[in-house]
Amino acid sequence: MIEVEIEDEAWTRALPQAEILVMVAADAALTGGGTVAVLLTSDDEVAALNQQFRGKAGPTNVLSFPAPPNPEDSRGDIALAYGVCAREAAEQGKSLADHLQHLVAHGVLHLLGYDHQTEAQAEAMEALERAILSGIGVSDPYA
Repeated sequence: MIEVEIEDEAWTRALPQAEILVMVAADAALTGGGTVAVLLTSDDEVAALNQQFRGKAGPTNVLSFPAPPNPEDSRGDIALAYGVCAREAAEQGKSLADHLQHLVAHGVLHLLGYDHQTEAQAEAMEALERAILSGIGVSDPYA
């Protein structure tokens, strides 16, 4: 199950189908069942979360908060910052919809234990992202 909360209306102004896009991408990445909560919010809110939980100043595109093992089978929470995501999409010449779906898939993979701290981890994670996104009709984000 995928729960989506849209806290910043900028998401729905720019992407009226944002909730559906998130659900499709999260479902495609979520292997083995479980639930994920996704928050589409502002740069200010992500900056506050980034500071509180990672000790880092400023917003980032996506934050993932893995859940400990639990009887509800929650995999965790993901938060995405509208301004950062929209700016990155424009800078990279991608649609916001495609970038959102990429970052949601990326965030879910973090919840499932994948990381990109080493080159080998990054290559493995990017290969999974490409496969997930290809399955939902999104072009290779690394091309």
